[in-house]
Amino acid sequence: MTPLNDESARRAYWAEQMELGYAIVEKLIEFPVKECGEGFASLPEAAAAAQVEMQFSTSKIAGELDRVYFMRESLVRDVVTIGRDMNERGWILKIEDCFRTVDMQRQLVRKPSVFDTILKKCIWELGGETPSPEMMFRRAIVLTANMPKIGAHMSGSAIDISVFHRDDGTEVWRGYPYLEMSECTPMRSPFVAPEHVATRLEITAMMEKHSFIHFPFEFWHFDKHDAGMHILTGNPEPCRYGPVNWDPQTNQVTPVTNPLALLNPLPVIEKEIAAALERLRG
Repeated sequence: MTPLNDESARRAYWAEQMELGYAIVEKLIEFPVKECGEGFASLPEAAAAAQVEMQFSTSKIAGELDRVYFMRESLVRDVVTIGRDMNERGWILKIEDCFRTVDMQRQLVRKPSVFDTILKKCIWELGGETPSPEMMFRRAIVLTANMPKIGAHMSGSAIDISVFHRDDGTEVWRGYPYLEMSECTPMRSPFVAPEHVATRLEITAMMEKHSFIHFPFEFWHFDKHDAGMHILTGNPEPCRYGPVNWDPQTNQVTPVTNPLALLNPLPVIEKEIAAALERLRG
């Protein structure tokens, strides 16, 4: 059993998981998508109509951008059913994040609190040295999807979740809160107490009962019918959801024109590293 306070083991595990995540990114880039054109529906409205108790984060995703609690219509029905199951279990499903536009995702990658966390983890991984832009780029693309093709939130097929107790409103504790980014973030991290891993897996079982698949490197992220799900379940057929632009007025979706375009190219990452280092020094 890995000692929870073994710093070298923590570093090795973090680096290993990030590289495994990057391997999935490479598969996501290549995976075929046959966009079905399905529209979006509102999760809050659907939950209210079904009289399912559900919560929604009120924090901003980046800057002044509100979170968008819409996703593909058929998936909304599934999430509401999961919410009802959790209510019956004595829990409340909280949606932390849902659909992100391309611009929202672009800004999220550069969000200071997120970028600084990734930078500090890279410095820690390197034993105090400043990471190269290439290394930051490699880590950030795993943790924040710096490309539409690899970001399930931009497909309207993913949700980030937390869970709370109905009776007293306390969080169903998974060892760490959303949005932890560390060697404790992978679903089965050996640096998380066994009872908290068990809670993560109980929540995951309730999600996967309705075919939402967990992303193994983030204990809060689940998606369905997109490239990530197909890869993780070994389904070689083209997935039905890819990154899209969504028109809230018409509920029409159109595939992102260039899904492989970097949202923040390497020169932008270089500038963000310099800005983040200044914040850390300050």
